[in-house]
Formats: sequence, structure tokens, C-alpha cells
Amino acid sequence: MASWLPDWLGWLHWLLWPLFVLTALVVVFYTFSVVANLIAAPFNGLLAERVEKMANPAGAPPPTAGLTWKELALSPLTELGKLLYFIGWAIPLLVLSFVPVINVAAPVLWALFSAWMLALEYSDYPLGNRGLSFRDQRRLLRKHWPRTLSFGGMTLLLTLIPVLNFLAMPAAVIGATLMWVREMPEQGDGHRNP
Repeated sequence: MASWLPDWLGWLHWLLWPLFVLTALVVVFYTFSVVANLIAAPFNGLLAERVEKMANPAGAPPPTAGLTWKELALSPLTELGKLLYFIGWAIPLLVLSFVPVINVAAPVLWALFSAWMLALEYSDYPLGNRGLSFRDQRRLLRKHWPRTLSFGGMTLLLTLIPVLNFLAMPAAVIGATLMWVREMPEQGDGHRNP
């Protein structure tokens, strides 16, 4: 890489290598997460439903309790919709990572973006079980953004710890479901407007 730069810019390779490594790690991390979530999507909805029943046994079941095979088969399409949403925001953020001066804020922006996407990903299962569309879920989570970003940030930290990251997906689905049931009971009915 240093041979591509003129001699007077030779010092830039110390800046470009960490940026390249960070970008490669982000791509690998998100690729693994996306593939794992596509495969596990049908089962995560069932896990969220079971956790909600255990956490609130006296409460009413979610509006869509007892998922059908059709809903299970369509869940990968929902995941692809989330992937398109992710790509729509990740590309501009990636471009900003290469803009001088602005790229100093790139790691913080990536961390916030990752926390938002993880919260959105794992909150989809309990909220989807309640009949909320992806758009309504984003609106609701934006309304509760401090809780959303703290949940997503903790999930991000869990995914960064080797070995524990294999447990991150089911733990995050359980955590999002419990957050929904315990912390936001006023939003419990999926038919109300959030």
C-alpha cells in the first residue's frame, strides 16, 4: 500500500491500514450476523413467543400466537427487508468513513449504527409476534431510543466477546422479549398505534 502513495504521503499508510482492518472486520462481522439471522429467523420468532408466555403467563397471548408455516416460511423475506434497510444506511456511512476529517467520527457512528441495527433486529421477533410491521417497529424503537440504543450496545458488546458471541443471538431475542414485556407493558397490544 505504501508503494501506491507518493513519498511525501508515506506516513498515511499508518492511518489507512487500521481503517482497512476496521472495515474488513465490520464486513466479516455483519456477513456472519446476517447469514446466522437468516437461518435462525423462523426459530427466533418461536423463541420470543415462548419467552413471552413464560414471562407473562397470566397475560393475554400475543395477537399472532401460534405462528403458521406460511409465516415461518416468509420470515427470511422479512430478514431480507431488514438487510436492504441496513445496506441503505451502511453504504453512506462507509463512504463517510473515507472522507477526511469526518472519518474521525466514523468509529462512533459505526458503533451507534450497529447498536441500532442489533436492537432493531432482535426486537423484531417479539414485536413481529404482536403484529407490528417493520416500519412501526422502527417508529416505536425511535420513540424509546435511549433504551433501544443501550440494549443494542449491550448486544454489540456480547457479540464481540469470543465464544460468548455464539450465545448472543438467543440471549438477544430473550432480552428483547423481556424488555418488551416488562419495560414497555403500555405498548403490549400490537393493535394500538405506537
